[in-house]
Amino acid sequence: MMESLVYTQHQFKDLDLIARFYDLDYGDVDYDLAFYQNFAQRCGSPLLELGVGTGRVAIPLAKAGFQVTGIDVSPEMLAMTRAKLDKNLQKRVRIVQGDMRQFDLGERFNMAFYALRSFAHLTTTAAQIQSLECVKSHLAEDGLLLIDLHNPNLARLVESDRELILAWVKPNPTGEGTIAKFESFTVDPARQSQQVTFFYDETDAAGMTRRTIASFALRYFFRYEVELLLDHCGFEIEALFGSYDLDDYGPDSEEMIFVARKR
Repeated sequence: MMESLVYTQHQFKDLDLIARFYDLDYGDVDYDLAFYQNFAQRCGSPLLELGVGTGRVAIPLAKAGFQVTGIDVSPEMLAMTRAKLDKNLQKRVRIVQGDMRQFDLGERFNMAFYALRSFAHLTTTAAQIQSLECVKSHLAEDGLLLIDLHNPNLARLVESDRELILAWVKPNPTGEGTIAKFESFTVDPARQSQQVTFFYDETDAAGMTRRTIASFALRYFFRYEVELLLDHCGFEIEALFGSYDLDDYGPDSEEMIFVARKR
């Protein structure tokens, strides 16, 4: 059963608009699943995912036998997650509609994680601290927190500023026509943020095109900024990886993955 918490839409409001395209974008992304499953095996159930989306990570973890709670602000995303749950998975997956900055789930978790850079939706320091402190209050005493972030490449950010990029063209899941995705990023270095705009063009068999536009802000982070955030919120960093294969973090790493525990 999907539960509901009081939340505010804030910068998440356009996520409902793109929910039906989400699996076309990310449904096949699986390069991080073994990473989360390995840490889940170490920690054991229950697990908490912040920004569960359409269940890309939570459902495979549940299929592997773990008890997973997923929280997300988008009711449209969560409706898609619920539609994927058979009777067995319904016993292992708890879906909560709520804001990852402020929630009360009434239980403690052995592992919590922000996958696929969902932490970047928290664009202010106040929101980041609020979310981390809330997660900390939900972790067991020896529980782990995993935060996956993109390692920012400043030159690449500048190059992509205000550029319109064709990301992909795919068959429409309805069986008629195609869907094309375009992306545009506007960089604001003063706020360490990108205004991300997605354009989804659905073209039917007759050549008519319908466009859906969604825009939201993402924060980009640097290593020591995150370390200070975690320290401020009462976490100790156990490891910092530069890839899902547990490579050491370095300046050329694509990822910046923090593993932390309650201090």
